[in-house]
Amino acid sequence: MSTTEIIVLVILMVLIMAGMIGLIILLNKNEQKKRAFQIITGQSVSEAAQDEHNNPNKRRANMAKRLQKDKDGAVKKISVLETMLRQAGWGHVSVKKFWLISLGIGFGLMLFAKMTGQATPIILMLGIVGIFGLPRFVLKFKMNRRQKKFLEEFPDALESMVRLLKAGMPVGEAIAMVSREFTGPVGEEMSKVYDEQKIGISMAEACLHAAERMPITEMQMFATGIAIQQQTGSSLSEILINLAKVIRARFRLKRKVQALSAEAKASAMIIGSLPILVGAGMTLINPDYMYPLYNTLKGKFLLYGAIGWMGCGIVIMKQMINFRI
Repeated sequence: MSTTEIIVLVILMVLIMAGMIGLIILLNKNEQKKRAFQIITGQSVSEAAQDEHNNPNKRRANMAKRLQKDKDGAVKKISVLETMLRQAGWGHVSVKKFWLISLGIGFGLMLFAKMTGQATPIILMLGIVGIFGLPRFVLKFKMNRRQKKFLEEFPDALESMVRLLKAGMPVGEAIAMVSREFTGPVGEEMSKVYDEQKIGISMAEACLHAAERMPITEMQMFATGIAIQQQTGSSLSEILINLAKVIRARFRLKRKVQALSAEAKASAMIIGSLPILVGAGMTLINPDYMYPLYNTLKGKFLLYGAIGWMGCGIVIMKQMINFRI
């Protein structure tokens, strides 16, 4: 590549990265504005109760609007991608924005491959990966990380809720207190449960909605416990403390499984990375020896075949050592 092509490529990559960063900042600012507006309009328990007491007509009108909006949203079919965005905590990002970001990433990868002189199949493959593969991989990674963080704080939140219930606080106020005391996914989900309860949705249904946004076994247990308590009138504090014990026991079992499978995971990582490291080392030490592999048709066919089979082997090894608790 000439110096001019390198400069143009660098400028294009900088512009693409600047556009993506600007879009992310804009989305974050919009979310902060919405949150600030909610806080200004009275999201705290005391201010909300005072506003509802002083303006009963306004309260009923707002509740009717929210219920109608929730009803219309229930009738509308929610796509799988929208559900994944909610589970990842990106509910403020619409499906349209997600596809626009994916198209931008795919176009950037295709432009990069074109400027580096790659073949047409590679350019098309990078475009497909950029549009359909990389954004969804990041989305699933965000979902898994959010669920993991939720599980780390959820037992403490349940125990805090149990103490509040034993002190005589109602269930709704206990959930509101937990939403204020805990940050991250736990605080967000509990805040949404409390907000839905305030606009007329039953506690059991609000917890089921939270279980849809956080599709893990522990959250489904929590929603089931709330539903059973509302139907039978059993002791909710006892249900929650037992659930907290079950979650901590599952954590101990997961850590034990991770410790027992650490050797197999290390072996799989070594076996998977060894061909890549050997090929890179041979290329640096003796480029002429590796030249036919990268620049001849037969060498490229063998290289792509080896990459494909190595990918299959890595996936199989990962499934063999991936234990679900």
